[in-house]
Amino acid sequence: MAEPIKVLVTGAAGQIAYSLLYGIAKGDVFGKDQPLVLVLLDITPMLPVLEGVVMELQDCALPLLREVIPTDKEDVAFKDLDAAILVGSMPRRDGMERKDLLKANVAIFKAQGEALDKYAKKTVKVLVVGNPANTNCLIAAKSAPSIPKENFSCLTRLDHNRACSQVAIRCGISANGVKNVIIWGNHSSTQYPDVHHCKVIVQGKDVTAFDAVKDDTWLKGEFISTVQQRGAAVIKARKLSSAMSAAKAICDHMRDIWTGTSEGEFISMGVYSTGNSYGVPEDLIYSFPVSIKGKTWKIVDGLAINDFSRAKMDATAAELVEERDTAVSFLGV
Repeated sequence: MAEPIKVLVTGAAGQIAYSLLYGIAKGDVFGKDQPLVLVLLDITPMLPVLEGVVMELQDCALPLLREVIPTDKEDVAFKDLDAAILVGSMPRRDGMERKDLLKANVAIFKAQGEALDKYAKKTVKVLVVGNPANTNCLIAAKSAPSIPKENFSCLTRLDHNRACSQVAIRCGISANGVKNVIIWGNHSSTQYPDVHHCKVIVQGKDVTAFDAVKDDTWLKGEFISTVQQRGAAVIKARKLSSAMSAAKAICDHMRDIWTGTSEGEFISMGVYSTGNSYGVPEDLIYSFPVSIKGKTWKIVDGLAINDFSRAKMDATAAELVEERDTAVSFLGV
């Protein structure tokens, strides 16, 4: 049996974590023969809730789960980590300006970046889920200078999965018959779900999304807005955020980092933009198409970008630049 790896989940008393922890603990993410220690971090008032989560994980009697450590202390939570999934963030409250939200989250993710820098392994893989995810991820990466920027990514896999599913439903096929959709940019309503390089398996053959769907107006209009607004639509219907699908996307994202992507396929991840070939500004966490091998992601280069796509990619980049500049101005505070 392999040595156990140490995996942190923050915001561990929240509803996304509640949907997530079982999947991690039973081996869906790091492998069916990889033992692990789960570290659960949350704020002090949530410790009694965490105790209940620990009891449930114990009661699942999962063979891979060696230990569960609930804590409110950063020096305990971030020690010797192999993977960190940063779910906890300050949610937007009624009447809160975006600037105030950014300021509150800069404080959280600066502290967590510093804790990663101080206590975690330098090889730690960090996934930021808490919103605004791209900018929170950038702040954490900037606050952990001894950990490579490539080790940080933010979650746009939920948007990617939503886009795959919308195309699959439209074509009357299963979601695994849709490959290589791309989410460009910010995990916000400016993101651009792009199907210009998407392949759909129809009767055993790969065809383009445009040929499979046969409705360009839908693909360039309603499809994009449905994916962009899907999170808000779930909240409106459920009165709670999309915890189940977010947890599944987190599992997909981390599993692909750990085990790699299939040959000829790419997925969407928010990663460090510096050195990209698509004209996206430097020093952002921006969602690109990536392939992964040996736990290392690589932006898929050489994809043709038409004017329609370019305009949407630039719009979401502009939002990220503004977010970054606002957030970085709080770093010295």
